[in-house]
Formats: sequence, C-alpha cells, structure tokens
Amino acid sequence: MSPGQDTPTAYTAAVRTLVRYAVVMTIVGLLSGVAFQESSKKLDYAAIGPGARLEAVLSLALTHGHILLTGVVLPLALASAAFLSRKAGGSDLTRRSWLWLTHVYVPCSAASVLLMLYKGYHVLLSVRFGARDFDAIDAAYFGGNLGLRHGVYAVAHVGMALGLGVFVIALWRSLKRR
Repeated sequence: MSPGQDTPTAYTAAVRTLVRYAVVMTIVGLLSGVAFQESSKKLDYAAIGPGARLEAVLSLALTHGHILLTGVVLPLALASAAFLSRKAGGSDLTRRSWLWLTHVYVPCSAASVLLMLYKGYHVLLSVRFGARDFDAIDAAYFGGNLGLRHGVYAVAHVGMALGLGVFVIALWRSLKRR
C-alpha cells in the first residue's frame, strides 16, 4: 500500500503546503530569536533606563513566539486535526475549506509576521539611534500614515481570522455523524 493512497487530493496538496510553510516558519522563528538577541545587545541600557528598555525590545521579543505559534504550531495542529477527524469517522473536508486555510490564512499569517518584525525593528532601531519619545516613534510608524497602518493590519488580521475560522467551522461540521 503506497502512502496516502486513501487520502483525498485536497488533503495531500494542502498538507504539503502547510508542512512546507511550517518548516520555513520554524527557520524564520529561530532566526528571529537570534536576531532579537543580537540586536538588543547593541542598546545602551544605561542611557535609556529600564522602562524604555522594555518598551524598546518588547515588540521584537514577542515576535519569536508568535512566529512559532502562527506559522508552525497552528498549521501542523490543523492538518493533524483534519486527519484525526477522518480517522474518527468524520467526513472529508472540501477542497474549498482547505483553500481558505492555505490561500487565506497562510499568506495573512506571513504578512502578520512581517508586520511584527517591521514594528519591532522600527521601535528598537529608533531607540537605538536616539529617539526617546515613544509617542513620536509610534507616530512615525508606516511613515506616519495612520490609514495605511490600520489598513494593512486589518487585512492581515481579518484575513488570518477568516481563513482560520472558515477552516475550523468546516472541520467542526465534518465531525457530524454520517
């Protein structure tokens, strides 16, 4: 019996995408942790004080964990849950529900990761190069364009929520008795 012989095509294609994404995000997550440690070492903590230090590194410090959760744990857990639901007698998920996960959640998750890295380095580098007014640093984010900032964050986060939500609801519905 060849591997995946009874696995629907939609499952195979989606799981391959999710595993590849998880592998890439594992590497990105590990590198972001190293980059954070190295970048934060260059801050002059004596000059900025403990409160400003925390504020300067917090966004970047949280990025590592968010990358691993949204890019590695969730995709692999959802792929596993889909296979477990089939083994438990659930019906097959449609290609469309998989597309919501792979074509909506995955790109929006990647966009959210990029946004976190951008914000983290924006704040860290601003403080490192002498800025101490965190309101001004925040106002300068996205070149000071608040509408663009909110629009990009909205698309990334709403996309993640929709992609994840549609897939999870489809997974829940697949568990109804046949």
